Amino acid sequence: MSSGKPPIFRIEALQQHYGGRRALFVPHLEIAPGAIVGLMGPNGSGKSTLLRLLGFIEKPSSGLIHFKGRTAAPFDPRIRSRVTLLPQDPYLMNRSVFDNVAYGIKLRGAGSDSVQRVHRALAAVGLAPAQFARRPWFALSGGEAQRVALAARLALEPEVLLMDEPTASVDAESAERIRRAALAARDQWGTTLIVASHDWSWLFEVCDAVWHLYAGTVFPAGTRTFFPGPWEQAGEGAWRRRLADGQWLIAPAGTDPSAPAYIESQKLILSRAPMVEGSRVVLKGTVLRQALIRRTGKVVVTVGIGELTLTAVLAPETLRNEGMAPGDGIFVTYAPEDVSWIDSS
Repeated sequence: MSSGKPPIFRIEALQQHYGGRRALFVPHLEIAPGAIVGLMGPNGSGKSTLLRLLGFIEKPSSGLIHFKGRTAAPFDPRIRSRVTLLPQDPYLMNRSVFDNVAYGIKLRGAGSDSVQRVHRALAAVGLAPAQFARRPWFALSGGEAQRVALAARLALEPEVLLMDEPTASVDAESAERIRRAALAARDQWGTTLIVASHDWSWLFEVCDAVWHLYAGTVFPAGTRTFFPGPWEQAGEGAWRRRLADGQWLIAPAGTDPSAPAYIESQKLILSRAPMVEGSRVVLKGTVLRQALIRRTGKVVVTVGIGELTLTAVLAPETLRNEGMAPGDGIFVTYAPEDVSWIDSS
């Protein structure tokens, strides 16, 4: 999205280390005000770390985060009042639903219209104030508790709402209510939404941009496929890794046999028939899932090969020409020299 305004977030050389291990490295990233940004990637890839840093509730090891054109320091109350994080397992205080939702408003000294704001927030997440405002926290289902936690953030009318797996452990109705309420915040207040999720309906149907995190690094979703280690020697200048189904990955020799590797997804060839071509690697897998990216009209395709999941973005005509559908057998071909290594030091 282009609004003529400075990015609401601009990240420069951001790193976070835990116990000497690099958990996140973002050389540069900009997020426009009012955008909906999705974060995808396996558990432990750095999604939650990035959300905490953007929420200014954790100090980075190095690097800068600019908020609305100005360098922002962690824990700055002037910024944190405008940015709020909904964690994956939010904590509700031992109070009524009303008091849980009103707490942040009062904490920020903006309680003159707290009753109206609490009631609006509860209604936004599909919890009728007359039924839920005085209900004790322990009388809520899991989905209701998650919606109350979101209502507490929405009552602040934030400029940025960060959400960590908001629908991971809730029922379908609660998931849809959460999604609608978050989108309404963007429509009503111009709230920027940044959502870490495994829910593809969030990522590819709703988001303006989706970023894939892997081993603490950030890439546009669908542009790279990752090969985890460990690797073993496979002749002069080559390494290999055996998959659970007995097939082999081949890559140029690196410096750390435990390191993950990657290949640009555009360099993967997906076909219904095997391609035998020189020294290329041919792997047999199964189409697992497809999702339309509404903003581009292209399709994200994942293929399972052994324990490995490969991701590629394809044009719809490619899918039609090859006749690919979930459950179909598929061959993936690549050249070993196109594989690169991720530096996780």
